[in-house]
Amino acid sequence: MTVLDDALERADPDCLAPAEEAELLRGAPWQRLVVLGDSIAAGVREPRAGYRDLCFADRLAAALADERGAPRDQLHRSRQADESDESGGTHYLNLGVPWACLTDVRDGQLPAALRFEPDLALIVAGGNDTLRPGYDPDQAWRELLDIALPLADRGALVVTIGLFDLARSGLVSPRTAATMAGLLDRLDTITAAVAAQVGGLHVDTHHHPRAADPAIFASDRVHANAAGHAIASAAIIRALAARCRGEAL
Repeated sequence: MTVLDDALERADPDCLAPAEEAELLRGAPWQRLVVLGDSIAAGVREPRAGYRDLCFADRLAAALADERGAPRDQLHRSRQADESDESGGTHYLNLGVPWACLTDVRDGQLPAALRFEPDLALIVAGGNDTLRPGYDPDQAWRELLDIALPLADRGALVVTIGLFDLARSGLVSPRTAATMAGLLDRLDTITAAVAAQVGGLHVDTHHHPRAADPAIFASDRVHANAAGHAIASAAIIRALAARCRGEAL
């Protein structure tokens, strides 16, 4: 399995080919992409035969580089604000850390994100918080807003991304699924509301037609596999393209 093994991806109507990604983002204004969050943001995944083994954030960064004519093989993911990739005028910083909760993102990632001065900020966080005893959705709302608002105030388009619907995939026990569904449905409402509060964009992958498809999840029954990342990336790129055109989602 290599990054070039993409026969199934090319035939998947919920995915986008690199040329389609670049065309959709033609004229997009964003040149400084930062990604904050947990293991999903960091790109944790499992390979899936027939799909390029790339996470959603790397795919988006590559598509933005393509739009500016920069070779994809020159794109690299940076972990520090002063080491961002600059190929083709595209700067990409990924701060995602596995198991990070919202306070970890706020206290440990946000300062570096602000120093980076992004014009596009993707946030994928909150799922780990729902696993903690005493989880408070209202507190999660405030903590997510504490992350999103400073980025928006400095001119970044803030994009929140819904989690796929693992609870309804059949991969978890019915008892666990019922509780999980309620928590993650509420989290999706919160992330959408925070994006709206700061004038940002929520990509509703939680209600994607494939959100509960067991074939998009890794064998750990937590993360997505490469197919899931391809589908998420396509949804994000389509949403950003619609934003550029001023279309309602």
